[in-house]
Amino acid sequence: MKPLLSLALFATSLPALAAQPDMLPVRQISLELARDIAMASVEACRRDGYNVSAVVLDRAGNVQAALRDTLATRHTLEIAERKAGMTVMSGIDSGEFRAARGDIRPELNHIGGLIVMDGALPIRAAGSLIGAVGVSGAPGGDKDAACAAAALRQVEERLEFAM
Repeated sequence: MKPLLSLALFATSLPALAAQPDMLPVRQISLELARDIAMASVEACRRDGYNVSAVVLDRAGNVQAALRDTLATRHTLEIAERKAGMTVMSGIDSGEFRAARGDIRPELNHIGGLIVMDGALPIRAAGSLIGAVGVSGAPGGDKDAACAAAALRQVEERLEFAM
């Protein structure tokens, strides 16, 4: 009797499985937008006297744009990328994620491509997460995040009207 019931449940689920589309519409950040966000982040920090790196990842966590200011140390590129990686994974500001987790998940700092530090923000267009921008090199993650926020404000109109 159980095999028959399982078969009946499977058969009733077939229409739902068949209704799933073969192709999905996906919002993807363009190279131009990623470059502009990275540059605007670096410029915002320059105005405050900081030499930083800014990395923009796409929705899948791949590097779309990476810039290191002339006097920023080489490690700032990796740290900015890993901050942005945490934001892509969590979907929220890396500082919010850090504050919410406390010290209960220190192993996240040992996963390749991720680091739990302030300084990365999600990039959203029309309600969809399309990537993240991570900044590193200012004297504090809050200052890195402020530069990223300034960059996102600068391109806000482009994100609102992204189709």
